[in-house]
Order: sequence, then C-alpha cells, then structure tokens
Amino acid sequence: MAFVTRQFMRSVSSSSTASASAKKIIVKHVTVIGGGLMGAGIAQVAAATGHTVVLVDQTEDILAKSKKGIEESLRKVAKKKFAENLKAGDEFVEKTLSTIATSTDAASVVHSTDLVVEAIVENLKVKNELFKRLDKFAAEHTIFASNTSSLQITSIANATTRQDRFAGLHFFNPVPVMKLVEVIKTPMTSQKTFESLVDFSKALGKHPVSCKDTPGFIVNRLLVPYLMEAIRLYERGPPGFPVGL
Repeated sequence: MAFVTRQFMRSVSSSSTASASAKKIIVKHVTVIGGGLMGAGIAQVAAATGHTVVLVDQTEDILAKSKKGIEESLRKVAKKKFAENLKAGDEFVEKTLSTIATSTDAASVVHSTDLVVEAIVENLKVKNELFKRLDKFAAEHTIFASNTSSLQITSIANATTRQDRFAGLHFFNPVPVMKLVEVIKTPMTSQKTFESLVDFSKALGKHPVSCKDTPGFIVNRLLVPYLMEAIRLYERGPPGFPVGL
C-alpha cells in the first residue's frame, strides 16, 4: 500500500511540474536592446501599456537622445488621446517615462527580465555575439526575441542555449502607429514561448500574426517582388496609375 501511495504522489508531483512548465510567461518586465528608431518605439509602446522597461544602448548620449525622442512621441499621442484634458495627457507622459530606465550594460539588467527584444544593426555576427553573451546572464524563464526584418531567426537562436525560448518579434515603423507585429516561430520555439509573445503583442495593442522562419517572413517577402515589378514597369515607361486604384 505504501508503495502504491508513493507512486501516486510521484505521479501527481510530476504532473504538477509538467503543468507549471507548460504555463505561458506573462511579460511584465521588458529589456529592449537598441535605442534607435525601432528600439525606442518598442520601449515606448511597452511602457505606455504598463510594462516596466529597460532601454539599452552603447552610450549615455544615445540613450538621452532616445529618451527625448520617446517623450516627443508620447506628447503627440497625448495631444490626440487627451485632447480635452491636457493635465491627464501630461500625467500619461510622465507616468510612461517613469517606467523606462536606461543602461549601457545589457548583461547587468537581463537577470530579472521576462523578455529581451533586440533591435540593433542587421548583422548576424553582431546579433549572435550579443545573444550568446546575454544567454549567460538572463534568467531561466527569460524569452529572447529579435526584431530583425530579414535575417533567419534560427541562425540567431543557435547562438544561445535557449532555442525553445527564442523567436522573432518583428514590429513595423513607426512602432507607436503600426498595429501589425509578425511573431516568428522557429522549429525549436516552444508553443509556450510563441503564445507568450502573442499575448504580449496583444497587450501592446498590436495585431500579431504567426509566421514561419522564412526569408522576409510575410510582409517583406511580399513587398520585395512588388517593388521589383514596379521597377520593371518604370523601366518599360508605363503611363502610371492614379493612387487608390
């Protein structure tokens, strides 16, 4: 009887562990690597929707410029959103800015973050070096995501030991305005990770779409042939067509 009881308790414990590991990550704390146009935009929308954000770049000067740009963008949002209540608009701007911290040392700030979103130069080697380093310092549950628009997510994920917690999260410019977000799932990305990123995108007020890890994902894969055909039409000297047709 004791043996049966032990087996039952072991089974229950194992099931509980499996259930816990299958739970989605609720992203509350976000670290954005790269204070350029895309990174600053991602930081802004994350902070404006109640997330705690750390924006990381190489120098304090870059970060100061990024923070100033975010404030200017927020004031434009507040002007429309709180057109009849200027005080509420100012409070919205100040509250959002207060949830964005900055740092020049990525490794020192990823230990307690739920999500790292990379938005740096489109160079595979540089991205791999960054994620390989951060992989050593980030918490076990932390999800890594790249905002790349063209590089293969799998190639970036392979630089880490958390391929199951790695995906693409492709925003569009300008981030505060554009609603679409491509969530790119590699063959190694877990369903839990994918669903966590979909939920995060929705929490930002975005419209996430699922993508396979193929060149250009969806939008850019369609856009490039479209632009090439436009060039060919121009070379042939077409009369053109009115906007809206």
